Amino acid sequence: MPPQKKYSKEDILKTSLHIIETEGENKLNARNLAKALGCSVQPIFHNFTSMEELNKEIYNNIYEQYTKTLEDAAKIETQSYKQIGLAYIKFAAEHSEYFKMIFMKETNLNFENFFASGIPIDYIINAGMKLTGLTYEEQKEFHKKVWIFTHGIACLLATRTIKFSKKEIEELLSKTVIEMIKGYKLQKGEK
Repeated sequence: MPPQKKYSKEDILKTSLHIIETEGENKLNARNLAKALGCSVQPIFHNFTSMEELNKEIYNNIYEQYTKTLEDAAKIETQSYKQIGLAYIKFAAEHSEYFKMIFMKETNLNFENFFASGIPIDYIINAGMKLTGLTYEEQKEFHKKVWIFTHGIACLLATRTIKFSKKEIEELLSKTVIEMIKGYKLQKGEK
């Protein structure tokens, strides 16, 4: 009898992520995962106590990928605020199923709690302050509006509702944010 293959948590997590990215989150269950691994469900539950535990690990992994994407964009010296927005949109376009898991699920959060529920906000606000010249609190309020706009584009791409070219996205984001800054400053009586 040949020795049985051992499956690590990493093997199971990698295969789970592949299923989600190629087939969608709703296709991930113990049976489909075992089939993709080429084993019974036993190795899955040897490494994870339940599918709920595995799902938490998957979510954490995806969220870590998302956070790293934005952090890398924030490190770009020129136009870091714009680069963060573009990275957010690109993540939605390239990893639509991951994006849907993070941002397109029903929650019981109000806007304030959703906005503060783990979005890596401090470096985004700081990057925005460099662009707008607003205080931290002003930028936080301003960014909510920018985020809603950016999120709309990201959702359109994640759901494949509308196709945008990279150039169209950059122009749309740049021009709209500039107009929003002008409007915000005009409301405050600034030029």
